[in-house]
Amino acid sequence: MIGSSHRFHGHASLHSLYSRSQTIRLSPLMLLRYQATNRRLGYRAAVIVSRKVNKSAVVRNRIRRRVYAILTSCEPQLDKPYDLVFLMLSDTVATLGADELRGLILAQLKQAGALSRSDTAGQTHVIVKKVQKED
Repeated sequence: MIGSSHRFHGHASLHSLYSRSQTIRLSPLMLLRYQATNRRLGYRAAVIVSRKVNKSAVVRNRIRRRVYAILTSCEPQLDKPYDLVFLMLSDTVATLGADELRGLILAQLKQAGALSRSDTAGQTHVIVKKVQKED
């Protein structure tokens, strides 16, 4: 879990992000809404998993924990002041491989410009596979 200083507090803070943010969607699994801020304490992050994604609270919480764990491991590179909201669109994220999920999240953060430049040394060969939804 990320620290209290890196969390959103209250719905008003998320509402302002939704009205002013930009969106990145690299796969049908999730999208990232982000906005550069002038906070001194670095980034704030939230993971939103709707009940439409999966009815089971266990699965929704597993998705949240997995994404927060990746964000926590990337914390040294997330030194820029950004507001980040990950919206999960599919429950496939719960069973996705750890390297694939990490690669997808890092690719979105890199495209948003939220990662510092020192992150590319150890993360050069992460391959993101696109998952096709079966009808």
